[in-house]
Amino acid sequence: MIYQQTTLNCNGTLLDISQPIVMGVLNTTPDSFFVGSRVSDEKTLLQRAERMITEGSSILDIGGMSSRPGAEIIDEAEEMRRVLPAIEAVKKTFPTAIISVDTIRAGVARAAVEAGASIVNDISAGNLDEKMFVTVAELNVPYILMHMKATPKTMQNAAVYDNVSLEILDFFIEKVGILRGLGVKDIVVDVGFGFGKTLEQNYELLRKLHVFKILDCPLLAGLSRKTMIYKALDITADFALNGTTAANTLALMNGAKILRVHDVKEAVEAIKIYNQYLGI
Repeated sequence: MIYQQTTLNCNGTLLDISQPIVMGVLNTTPDSFFVGSRVSDEKTLLQRAERMITEGSSILDIGGMSSRPGAEIIDEAEEMRRVLPAIEAVKKTFPTAIISVDTIRAGVARAAVEAGASIVNDISAGNLDEKMFVTVAELNVPYILMHMKATPKTMQNAAVYDNVSLEILDFFIEKVGILRGLGVKDIVVDVGFGFGKTLEQNYELLRKLHVFKILDCPLLAGLSRKTMIYKALDITADFALNGTTAANTLALMNGAKILRVHDVKEAVEAIKIYNQYLGI
């Protein structure tokens, strides 16, 4: 199957996904797994946002809660305090920027869209807030649906599957069906590399990413500097950029339409080389 959708409707702005694009990560958290992704003040946030936009990021993904293995779920008020001012500042400074909010909460999603976000990125696929699906349908914005077993705190203890690819495909078939029934038009699928998967399971998913095209949704690959890269290379996340570029290229070859990354310039270059390879 060749995926046909070429745009995402982001609050009236049509985002072109006819060719792969990049989503830049902006973490307003003190404890994200990659230290280089953390921003703690507005000046740094805006400088990093400007750099990502200049380097070719099509989406800025702003999140206020770490989802690294073992992370605790913070309270909603604290998440709001971290996320909403950041979204407002970025939108005020860069009015045409397309912002996604990385949250598991319907209330945060709604407030973020009101503050200027136009995509909801939910690592829990609605499993941690029963109101999320209905809220996204009401907001009428694209929804990134990610697979994760359990919660960030416990997910690595839950990495047990009979067939990881088929089980996750079945999970998405059910979730996409519910969302379509609610009228959600733009659904992006993220298999959730590193979220409740072993090293071997992550690479099986990378090899079989093309299988998920059957869902008829754009595929997002979030591989940037993750454990599956730096453990395979026996390094740390700080030195995992080269491995990330290699993994991103494999994801592109297997159908990824969005690369979620900490390092925008290198991801954009990977897409350019991939397109050159295809003769585009």
